[in-house]
Amino acid sequence: MFVDTHSHIYSEEFSSDRDEVIARGLMAGVKKIILPNIDSSSIKPLLDLASSRPELFIPLLGLHPTSVKEDFRKELEIMEYWLNKRKFTGIGEIGIDLYWDKTFINEQIEAFRIQIGWAKKAGIPVVIHLRDSFDEVIEVIEQEKDESLRGVFHSFGGTVEQAAQIIDLGFKIGIGGVVTFKNSGLDNVVPQINLQHIILETDSPWLAPVPHRGKRNESAYISIVAAKVASLHQISVEEVGRITTQNAKQLFGF
Repeated sequence: MFVDTHSHIYSEEFSSDRDEVIARGLMAGVKKIILPNIDSSSIKPLLDLASSRPELFIPLLGLHPTSVKEDFRKELEIMEYWLNKRKFTGIGEIGIDLYWDKTFINEQIEAFRIQIGWAKKAGIPVVIHLRDSFDEVIEVIEQEKDESLRGVFHSFGGTVEQAAQIIDLGFKIGIGGVVTFKNSGLDNVVPQINLQHIILETDSPWLAPVPHRGKRNESAYISIVAAKVASLHQISVEEVGRITTQNAKQLFGF
């Protein structure tokens, strides 16, 4: 049994064969798929999908850092409207991305802080996106940390030292297809992370694991990620599934 803790299966990339993709995920043992939001345009397709299979899909709400522009306050107003309208299991994905564009770094940080505040008030976790911004994200988390703030650093690709910092803050580490990439460096890092701190994810449709790298990712490939983690920890895939599923249940409360 697996939980795909990060999938954008509601996106247009799956419009032609979404039912088949879902079926393959179920066949591969995926029992829950967590849906992080991007911006106001993705809320309706996300919620429509979540409502169609509530036993499978878990909706999150948040403004992705690469969608933070001049109008970010208007976007946040829309998020807040929906947050007050229905139940969400987490705030995400949120964070700081300095890879694509550094123009709105101050706005990204402000949006990040505001959404962390929502999570703390609601008592739900945050799903953090970061790219070329580890130090900036850690600084915000350290400043905002209290007993209610928890979450996951999604799509981890960092060092042992960075993993230790995340764990010290009480956060989980999201491991996806990058762990199968030859030059990711995670071969040396993941074995040093206790499985109690790891949850599995795909980030579909992106970051497909080897041997599907460069193609569209999907939830069924979580089994490939689990197999790699099992190999690195020298335990069974079933044990990886059991522990990471329990971690996801604990974090998201389903």
